[in-house]
Amino acid sequence: MDQRLRKDVDQIVSASIRAVLPDEAVQRALTNYQPRSGGKTLVVSVGKAAWQMAHAAVRVLGDIDGGIVITKYGHSKGEIPGIDCYEAGHPIPDKNSFAATEKALQMVSGLTEKDTVLFLLSGGGSALLEKPLISGEELQDITGQLLAIGADIVEMNTIRKRLSGVKGGRFAQACAPAHIVNIILSDVLGDPLDMIASGPTYPDPSTWEQAKGIAEKYALKLSARAWKCLKQETPKTLDRVTTQITGSVRELCAAAAAECEKLGYRTVVLTDCLCCEAREAGSFLASVLRTQTTDANAVAYIAGGETVVHLTGSGLGGRNQELALAAAPGIAGLDGTAVFSVGSDGTDGPTDAAGGYVDGDTMEALAAKGYDVFDVLRRNDSYHALKEINGLIFTGPTGTNVNDVAIALFKP
Repeated sequence: MDQRLRKDVDQIVSASIRAVLPDEAVQRALTNYQPRSGGKTLVVSVGKAAWQMAHAAVRVLGDIDGGIVITKYGHSKGEIPGIDCYEAGHPIPDKNSFAATEKALQMVSGLTEKDTVLFLLSGGGSALLEKPLISGEELQDITGQLLAIGADIVEMNTIRKRLSGVKGGRFAQACAPAHIVNIILSDVLGDPLDMIASGPTYPDPSTWEQAKGIAEKYALKLSARAWKCLKQETPKTLDRVTTQITGSVRELCAAAAAECEKLGYRTVVLTDCLCCEAREAGSFLASVLRTQTTDANAVAYIAGGETVVHLTGSGLGGRNQELALAAAPGIAGLDGTAVFSVGSDGTDGPTDAAGGYVDGDTMEALAAKGYDVFDVLRRNDSYHALKEINGLIFTGPTGTNVNDVAIALFKP
């Protein structure tokens, strides 16, 4: 392993994630917030960054009239005054998702026009805030089908909005006639407000025809009840809702570029809308590096977004680890080259790793351990292979979630 590059990678990852933590963003968003006279202020915070966002909001606002955090297992960091904290399933909702959502719905029922719901939203909200209109078991199965087949986030949310009593603007309806102030940490490319966590407090422009097309495209197995729910219309307009996006993958890429430059790399941001297969992205970044190795200067190519994985095996890994491992064959034997990819939330797929790292020595190191990279990719088992050669990147839960960043480095 190239220790020079690995040291740079750890520094880039740390600085990039630190720059998109929600604390300062929430504080900035609430600087001019004034509670309505005679009304209550309730906090509903949902997503992988929910605890951190709620903690920042309470620190800014002081006393609130009640609140709830619904976040992923292991992401709650203690008590917050006035807030009930719940942990639940992600990326597939579970009984704790459903129970916590019921608590949230009970809390916002019976509000008046004088009241305000401060709705703090981050990635992961689609699984964590859920009231299924079908059985919980079928909802979990449909979510699993969409994940396994590689549906993108827009396709997944178009389906899930119509199977839910809180998505697609329906949570906002439950809060009416109270005012809703949305503060959003975006994990969807381009920041479409109706798609972030399936838009629980935003009107839904999707149609039944679009939902039907996705279901047919992937041959989803749906019950008659599920098909009926897909046909039910979602809210197209909502009153008394204001929204502010506090962070996105653009800020993550900018922070990564700034840190690379501090380390002496010339930086090129290729895109902040990466949305292809993880393996294709890894192979592409390796191809970019192959044209760079005769240069006398260090360079970093940055791509932000969210790739997808089509499961062909039953191994362990995530899209970032698979992206990195897929780059290894293309840079094998090339000195001063590395590719890494990380999820800003600190968890990559069903693993405890944030992402993966490979360099010009990776193929040889894996072969010495008895691993064939192409077989590992076929089995979707990047986690175990990278673990053997210290190629995993660990951050722990970060408290933020603004997609992923993948970077190809060359350092002569």
